[in-house]
Amino acid sequence: MKIEGGWVITDLVPHRPVVPEATREMHQELSGSLIVVEGADGSGRTTQIELLTEWLEHCGHAVETMGLRRSYLVARNLDEVMGRNVVTRTTLSLLYATDFFDQLENRILPALRSGFVVLADRYFYSLVVRAVVRGIPSDYLEEIYRIARKPDLAFRLDVSPRVAFDRTFADKGEISFWESGRDLHLKDDLFASFLEYQSLLRKQFDQLAERNDFLIIDGEASVSNVNEKLRLHIGKLLGIEDLSFQPTSFFGSNWD
Repeated sequence: MKIEGGWVITDLVPHRPVVPEATREMHQELSGSLIVVEGADGSGRTTQIELLTEWLEHCGHAVETMGLRRSYLVARNLDEVMGRNVVTRTTLSLLYATDFFDQLENRILPALRSGFVVLADRYFYSLVVRAVVRGIPSDYLEEIYRIARKPDLAFRLDVSPRVAFDRTFADKGEISFWESGRDLHLKDDLFASFLEYQSLLRKQFDQLAERNDFLIIDGEASVSNVNEKLRLHIGKLLGIEDLSFQPTSFFGSNWD
C-alpha cells in the first residue's frame, strides 16, 4: 500500500488469480468461447475487435461483443454521474460492477450457451485495476467478480502512456477527465496526470497479467501485425486452419 496524491493505492494480492479457478466448473455447460482484449485507450482495442468480428464471421462463427458502459441497465447512469463528476470511488466501482454483471447475465452467458464467440473490448480486469489504483481493496474487488466467467483467451495490447496519449488525442481531440486520472489529483498538468495515471494502471496490469495467463502483444506495432498475432492464437483455440484475412474497404485505410 502507498500514498499517491492523497489517495491510498493498494497493490493486487500477489500470486493469486483475480478470479478463483473453481469458477470454471460453474460454466462447463457453455459451448462458446470468451475472448478478452484489454489495453489502454489508444492501444487499438476497438479497431482489433471490429477486425476480429469481421474475420470470425467470415469463418462461419457467430459473434457477440461487450465492453464497458454498454449495459442497458446502468450505462446511461454511469455516463451521467461521470460527466457531472458527482460520484465517490466506491459508488463508481459498484456501478461499473452492475454494468458488467448485467451484460454477463443478459448478453455474455446467453451467447456462450448458444455457441457464440464473445469478444470483450475490455473485461472486469480493467475495472479491478482502475479501482485498485483508486484505493479500493483488491480482496473486496475479487469477491465482487468471483463468479465472473474466466476467459478462454485474454490479450493485453501494451502501449506506453505517451503513445496512448498521442493516439487518444489524435482520435478524439480531447482527453477524458477519468482516463487522465484527474480525480486522483496526481498532477496539476493534464498531460502529466495522464502519463502518471496510465503508468499506475500499467503497473497493476503487469501484476495481473502474470497471474491470469494474459498474452501480451505490442500494441505499438502496425494494425495488421497486431491482428495477425491475435488471429494466430484465436485460430488455435477455435480450430481455424486458414488464418488469411483481408479486411473490407471500411477498414482498409487502417490496414498497414
